[in-house]
Amino acid sequence: MKAFLKRLIYGAYEKKLSLGVAEGPLPHHLGVILDGNRRYAKALGLPVAEGHKYGARKVRALLSWCVEFKIPVVTLWVFSLQNFARDPEEVKALMELFVEQAEAMTTDEEFIKHGIRVKVLGRREGLPEHVKNALENLELVTKDRTGMLVQIALGYGGREEIVDAAKAYLSTASKEGKSMSEVIDGLTEETISKNLYNGGVPDPDFIIRTSGEVRLSGFLLWQAAYSEYYFLDVNWPAFRKVDFLRALRSFQARQRRFGK
Repeated sequence: MKAFLKRLIYGAYEKKLSLGVAEGPLPHHLGVILDGNRRYAKALGLPVAEGHKYGARKVRALLSWCVEFKIPVVTLWVFSLQNFARDPEEVKALMELFVEQAEAMTTDEEFIKHGIRVKVLGRREGLPEHVKNALENLELVTKDRTGMLVQIALGYGGREEIVDAAKAYLSTASKEGKSMSEVIDGLTEETISKNLYNGGVPDPDFIIRTSGEVRLSGFLLWQAAYSEYYFLDVNWPAFRKVDFLRALRSFQARQRRFGK
């Protein structure tokens, strides 16, 4: 009986929150650092791989909530370049999970219904060939869709992205035969932004990080200069819709100043 009453009260609270949030301004680009899969598994006495599987299922739930609130762009950080240094068995399990999820997303009915497009951000050269193929196929299958854009940061590092953007600019300038003075004059914030992995996509206005860590760890380092941040103690697989709604409510209560 207590469990039933708790679910009833929780459901009513979630509905009230949802109605309130729907009336206010919402992020145009939401970034999420999915942290705490391993801690979640450890707390439940489960293998680390199970924690990542729970986390993958929560991603699908999050995307459905973002569709509900018509958030145009969502960027998810699922695997950093530093994560390659983890236990080889954990990395291998993660790679297989990425393939499994990429293949599932290509035929997902909700993705098709809502026209969800997927783009992968990061350095792909360190990924196994079958992982790269699965990700490229997912991008290809969804590239002409016009609904929400989901960017998956995988093999991603913020500093490395800026370095790669500078290299891309210099490479183009070299091919165009520009002189050193022309190259220097052409190196601006705009040219760096244009050459980032997600060049042309608006910067994130709101970033959520789970698990209690209060830092960006290099996530969208260039793009997040004026983002609003929200940190919470919940491990990623335990992230609930009510947590999502509370985060959005916090965003709506802020006055964005853009450094002014």
